[in-house]
Amino acid sequence: MLRTFPQTRTHTLSTRLLAIAAFTLLTMVSARVTLEIGPVPFTLQVLVVLLAGLVLGARDGALSQIAYLALIAANLPVDARMIGAAAFAGPTAGYLIGFVPAAYAAGWLAERGGSVLWWRWLAGVAGIAVIYVCGALLLKISTGIEWHAVWATGVAPFIAADLLKALIAAGLAEGGRALLLRHWA
Repeated sequence: MLRTFPQTRTHTLSTRLLAIAAFTLLTMVSARVTLEIGPVPFTLQVLVVLLAGLVLGARDGALSQIAYLALIAANLPVDARMIGAAAFAGPTAGYLIGFVPAAYAAGWLAERGGSVLWWRWLAGVAGIAVIYVCGALLLKISTGIEWHAVWATGVAPFIAADLLKALIAAGLAEGGRALLLRHWA
């Protein structure tokens, strides 16, 4: 069984909050790596969202993304387009909202599947699927475009890169947990 950061030892609340805050900050920083390719920008956020779930576990990984969304809701320009709360009214709203259940899903599956790379990668792929479902649904609702256009602009261009991000997150997860345990445990 894969042991994520919060489950390996008894941690103080402050230690857990620090780890959650670190992944919130990483999500903010990863939003700065942006390539505009349509209504949904390409960023490194998916990598960090998956890594949050794989390293912190389902609960704390999701909390790190809730904190990120709370900063956006507070109108801080920490999203990829630096528009703050307006991001929740645009075509990327579903992708942002999907970060929370994606981190949870990746963490939940990783906690149950062991520490082998391929299982962590599959947990990451499940997280990506959650982001795509949430994102595509709200992209369709917010723009009114046809489903084939949603696929062509909001899902298909990202699949290969996101599968690679899941693999990178799976590879980094073990080292990330070890780093947290060494320095914050």
